[in-house]
Amino acid sequence: MNIEMSSLFGLNLYTLNGTYVGRIKDVVIESSEGAITSLAVVDVNESLFDVGGKGVYLPYRWITAVGDVALMVHPVKISRRGEEETAPEETDFRAAVR
Repeated sequence: MNIEMSSLFGLNLYTLNGTYVGRIKDVVIESSEGAITSLAVVDVNESLFDVGGKGVYLPYRWITAVGDVALMVHPVKISRRGEEETAPEETDFRAAVR
């Protein structure tokens, strides 16, 4: 997927089944290749991520479409205590929580 990095800033992020995930605040780029590796997401849906008001970094490979909004696969719920709960659509994905 080729897109301009600036087009990601401020987009609302949803899962493929329409669940709000959060708002894209920033991107992380791998310096050697110049490729986007992850997205910094704020205003996070606490039913998906138990991060206590902080944001999350999500792998860019989870993004499936970008337009007026961004779409991603449904994640596994991650809590601050390191406990994992399976989201309604079970996947093998994990989120990097900061």
